[in-house]
Amino acid sequence: MSASTEGRTVKAGGMDQIFDRLAELLVDEVPVALATVIDETGEAVPATGESAVGRHLLVRRTTGGGVEVLGSLGDEGLDRVVSRDALGELSAGRSGVRHYGEHGEAREETISVFVESFAAPPRMLVFGAVDFTAALVRVAKVLGYRVTVCDAREVFATTQRFPLADEVVVDWPDRLLAEVGHELRRRDVVCVLTHDVKFDVPAIIGALATSVGYIGVMGSRRTHDDRLERLREAGVTDEELARLRSPIGLDIGARTPEETAISIVSEIIALRTGRSARGLSATDGPIHD
Repeated sequence: MSASTEGRTVKAGGMDQIFDRLAELLVDEVPVALATVIDETGEAVPATGESAVGRHLLVRRTTGGGVEVLGSLGDEGLDRVVSRDALGELSAGRSGVRHYGEHGEAREETISVFVESFAAPPRMLVFGAVDFTAALVRVAKVLGYRVTVCDAREVFATTQRFPLADEVVVDWPDRLLAEVGHELRRRDVVCVLTHDVKFDVPAIIGALATSVGYIGVMGSRRTHDDRLERLREAGVTDEELARLRSPIGLDIGARTPEETAISIVSEIIALRTGRSARGLSATDGPIHD
């Protein structure tokens, strides 16, 4: 039995059903959160003596932007608030304990809920099947990224050239982003490694429409200045342009494709962790000595 409420598809489910569904989603690498009541104070226990401890709520965001909820923690208000918070934790890839009132009230500690996020590996979309791409794929895989290489040129975008990539897509960047952009979150990354405005501009505009936490674009300062002009002509705002990291990577004096790949992932890590590190986009002068 299920009901749709505020864009949420809510289904009743026993423990076996919940864990069977969790197993299915994990096999398919679908991000999902499992909320479990782990503690409650005496006033939260109903007169029947039936405790909510051990009850589960499985929450995920569907492809169309809706929310699927399976199970219940014993109270409709609590279910609604916990499912909302679980989605927030899932987007950030975090797990932890949260506290609520009996009906989901904030700033109360009547009920303790452990939210466990089962997030798929962070994604890296690399646009441009160039020499630097193979090195970036190798380094990104070491860090646990699920890597997609995309280029519209069939002769260059092949699994033979990029055997470590999880997928190689022969298509235009904006078309791929239109298909998968709604799935991308702050943990995910877009790297544009081409120097052709026919690829760069659509790829950047498509990436800016997503929630990715890092958009890096390769090229010299002169190339980037020309690119910015074309992006502004296409209607991109200065606020949106501020999301771009170009020239791409940290200022470590990288020269080879491998060194450049390390420079790029170093900037990604520094941005994610909030550590201070000087990116090439924040410096002046030549990129190379």
